[in-house]
Amino acid sequence: MLDALTLSQMQMFAVVAETGSFRAGADRLHRVQSAVSQAVANLEQQLQVQLFDRSGHKPVLTPAGQALLGDVRQILAKVDALRARAQGIEQGIELGLSIAVDTLFPIDLVAAAIRGVHAVHPGIAMRIEYGSMGAPIEALHSGRCELAISAFSQLDERIAREFLMPLSMVAVAAAAHPLAMLAKKKARGSLDDAAARHLQIVVEDASALSAGQDFDVLSPTTWRAGDMQIKLALLRAGLGWGKMPSWLVAADIAAGTLLQLPVGRLGVDGETGHRAYFCHRADKPLGVGARLLREGLKALSMPVARGGAGAARTPPARTRPRSAAPAPPPAARPPRAARGR
Repeated sequence: MLDALTLSQMQMFAVVAETGSFRAGADRLHRVQSAVSQAVANLEQQLQVQLFDRSGHKPVLTPAGQALLGDVRQILAKVDALRARAQGIEQGIELGLSIAVDTLFPIDLVAAAIRGVHAVHPGIAMRIEYGSMGAPIEALHSGRCELAISAFSQLDERIAREFLMPLSMVAVAAAAHPLAMLAKKKARGSLDDAAARHLQIVVEDASALSAGQDFDVLSPTTWRAGDMQIKLALLRAGLGWGKMPSWLVAADIAAGTLLQLPVGRLGVDGETGHRAYFCHRADKPLGVGARLLREGLKALSMPVARGGAGAARTPPARTRPRSAAPAPPPAARPPRAARGR
């Protein structure tokens, strides 16, 4: 029967094994040596094994003691985690957090902010999903996520938001694409017309928040991708042109894999500006972990927001709304009229 096993016995066994003697273990635990010795002896009796060889000057772990020490340490660690989690619940620390991240936002910043939360509150389980345009806000409305990072510009009184940083998207194509060849010739006027004639790859909005809208879609011929990584692979393959987050294609542009297209209808040098916000439901106050994540994101985004090193260049204010580009003719749209950017 193991019913008489106690955490105190296991703790004393682990400390004696670590310090190398009953006296040193007793000193660390602020107990008398006889109490520690008796506790370990009781543990040996309960387990029906000898944990220490006491024949020498100092106790030495037996093979059984060495085998069981790891199990005891795991039990003690789980108990410590249980205590910490219970204390966290009492203090309002969430058991888990879910966050929806806009595909325009640098995911490395999200990972760094989450690492900061995990370092302070390792018991908080995290769930992260990636979405474009209205998808992060839709995740808040549906209750699927408690938090979101969104670059969707529509105001919503049900959503509280705080500015994080400016973002930019640039029009790009593979170096061998006809539009890239035209851009190399500095033929900016004809580049605008040519962009409308070539296949444009866009990321679609899986939510209904942008129903009936396309953002900077110039070509009536489009392919729709589910996320930015798929879109990037299609662009690298030379299958079309499209807008991409500046941070995501910076290495490709530097390496010459992709070429920036100065399509004037999209903005200066084919670049458009956006703003990223930290969002949550206005009717649901933030918990301890969510507040820590928000502060971490704001701190990491601050150098960009202030125009520091690595900041995304924000183009001048647009003179026309993003949705003012001519809409593709109905026949060219996908059957379910997916929105995209």
